[in-house]
Amino acid sequence: MFGALLAIRMGRRYLPCALRENEQMKKSSETDLVRCPWAQSGLNIPYHDEEWGVPVHDEKKWFEFLILEGAQAGLSWDTILRKRARYREVFDGFDPGKVGRYDKTKVRELLRDAGIIRNKLKIDAAIGNARAFLKVQEEFGSFDGYVWRFVDGRPRQNAWKTHKQVPAKTPQSDALSKDLQKRGFRFVGSTICYALMQATGMVNDHVINCFRYNALSGRRLAS
Repeated sequence: MFGALLAIRMGRRYLPCALRENEQMKKSSETDLVRCPWAQSGLNIPYHDEEWGVPVHDEKKWFEFLILEGAQAGLSWDTILRKRARYREVFDGFDPGKVGRYDKTKVRELLRDAGIIRNKLKIDAAIGNARAFLKVQEEFGSFDGYVWRFVDGRPRQNAWKTHKQVPAKTPQSDALSKDLQKRGFRFVGSTICYALMQATGMVNDHVINCFRYNALSGRRLAS
């Protein structure tokens, strides 16, 4: 009786309420998925579910992650995700050819932009890394072809039961860091390089009970 009266009183608003309930059920279903424990916010859950650990092969995507991982140093990844869209805008869609031509005027412009991390060392490094990136492309044909050599051309499949077991760096990230620095890259310490390797699918570091673990376990480097 009360429910019927409520439906009559709400009139046209009744259907939207039902739709909102369906939306809440959808969100509840998404929340029920078992994820890596760091994926807890509205920003990093979609990133975890759709990007983190998926093998990267696109050159601009590689350069994007190089810039973002370097920018993250000392900060949370959520901070970078919040600013990611603005980075894409002001860094010309992460085109290394364009970024490599940035001059002092462009640097001053970037330092005034509150939408990115306004750290001169990191901005200078992004520009220098663009130039180093282009040299790697010249030498190896692509940055993708260069970087995958550090895991023998295929994602390393780990099997961590808990997030605490996941290392901050590995011998492979040490080797990548050392080689990148030798080639003139900056903000590419071993810990940053391992974060890069995790993000771009060079290693599968989803914990084994995460719903993404099995989905990525069979991934290999595409030709």
